[in-house]
Amino acid sequence: MAKKDYYEILGLQKGASDDEIKKAFRKLAIKYHPDKNQGDKEAEEKFKEINEAYQVLSDSEKKAQYDQFGTTDFNGGGGFNGGFDFSDMGGFGDIFESFFGGGFGSSGRRRNGPERGADVEYTLNLTFEEAVFGVEKEISINKHERCETCSGSGAKPGTSPKTCDKCGGSGQVRVQRNTPLGSFVSVNACDKCGGKGKIISEPCPTCRGTGKERKNRKIKINVPAGVDTGNVIPLRGHGEHGANGGPPGDLYVNIRVAAHSLFKRKGFDISIDRHISFAKATFGCEIKVPTVDGDVKYEIPAGTQPGTVFRLKGKGVPRVNSSGRGDQYVTVIVDVPKTLNDKQKEALKMFMEASGENKEESKKSFVNKIKDSFK
Repeated sequence: MAKKDYYEILGLQKGASDDEIKKAFRKLAIKYHPDKNQGDKEAEEKFKEINEAYQVLSDSEKKAQYDQFGTTDFNGGGGFNGGFDFSDMGGFGDIFESFFGGGFGSSGRRRNGPERGADVEYTLNLTFEEAVFGVEKEISINKHERCETCSGSGAKPGTSPKTCDKCGGSGQVRVQRNTPLGSFVSVNACDKCGGKGKIISEPCPTCRGTGKERKNRKIKINVPAGVDTGNVIPLRGHGEHGANGGPPGDLYVNIRVAAHSLFKRKGFDISIDRHISFAKATFGCEIKVPTVDGDVKYEIPAGTQPGTVFRLKGKGVPRVNSSGRGDQYVTVIVDVPKTLNDKQKEALKMFMEASGENKEESKKSFVNKIKDSFK
């Protein structure tokens, strides 16, 4: 037999540990197994090659000889002989589960075992104020629950499911397959009972043998203050009914908050625009500012410029499950009048003259003049 570098075949460096050899082989066995590469001769040859390498490197005596002499001829023995011994691999059946429907010599996944119910999603629409201060809501959802007629057995009242005579109640059947690489045993779902392990001769008239029925349920939800669009409220155990005694799933309530005509929200802060006249911005004034708690008074200082932002501390949104609150920010917008009466025009002309502005500039319209003053 020609010399082969078994370490290279398994992608290892010479002197690799037993654990490294086993891990490398398992990885390559999954990749090149014939059942996963049906019709691929190259993959089949590769699989034989990595088996041969593992047969040598997993045997301490053969590995010692190979490391010393670099040969695959161990007194005419060794090498790949068309079979493969899996007895010393410990847990190797878990690897073959991906392409043998239950694993090599393993029990596989029991379809008749307890299964958790599916989760349910619900979108809850809230007003701006409801999201800010919290609210109790009652929602209605349709979901599967245990059938009350048969108590979830799926059988007509007075009868009971019978153990499948083909799989003996395990829900699985073992099938032996002979391949050029040896004999393999796969574990598949029983085709007679569908993997349930039991056969219902007389199905329940209400659920038709499923053991569950669809019902409309009303659920009360306490929405905490401060929630926002994108938040999710989980309600454990309010999802779909579990199968075979499994627990129910969960209900996830997705929050969606409507926009407000006046307030804008960013995180736990609220912003608002407040319009005042040119004269009030110049002389200063006291204004009323709307907040989610009601109107509050605020003193605008003289000479306030357009775009100035004031902060109302603690007037924002409550922080979820906390005692703190965000702030409210008020942006001052100075309104420029579009029309003026004669008295207003005369007063502004006098203001311009007192400010030392020339006559040419006075020919500009008042609107343009005011706009220029804020540039």
